[in-house]
Amino acid sequence: MIPPPVREQASEHDRAAVAEQLGRPPRAIRAVAHRCPCGLPDVVETTPRLADGTPFPTLFYLTCQRATAACSRLESAGLMKEMAARLAEDPELAAHYRAAHEDYLSRRESIEHVEEIDGISAGGMPGRVKCLHVLVGHALAVGEGVNPLGDEALAEIGPWWEAGPCVEVAD
Repeated sequence: MIPPPVREQASEHDRAAVAEQLGRPPRAIRAVAHRCPCGLPDVVETTPRLADGTPFPTLFYLTCQRATAACSRLESAGLMKEMAARLAEDPELAAHYRAAHEDYLSRRESIEHVEEIDGISAGGMPGRVKCLHVLVGHALAVGEGVNPLGDEALAEIGPWWEAGPCVEVAD
């Protein structure tokens, strides 16, 4: 069972886990937005602007290696193309996806206004499906019912945590 979203300060252990997951030091982490059932962060919330001033539109960053690999497999299998076709044909789905886009923008704007990315969310929202990693990260960070395509992709991924933590982190 997928746990509910969290919003908690990232500990040094969390930062070390994310560094292991990404294979590099993490940038711009504000908080842990969701924890995998294994206990490690699987989504972090980032600042809308990196320390060097670069705009960073991805508010919710999926970090778990197993979850990201599962998203990549779904992308390779054509799920984004299928979702995009449904989005173009289903006005109700399009309206819900637009609402997800607005939710994303609102959450990021509440942290900091960044003129260069004003009105731009992530993952292709609201008009296309460009990145399942972003949509799944959003769905995990805010909970079910906000991002319909993120929820669908999450359901397709299945229980990525069953094999245990994706990385080992020394205490």
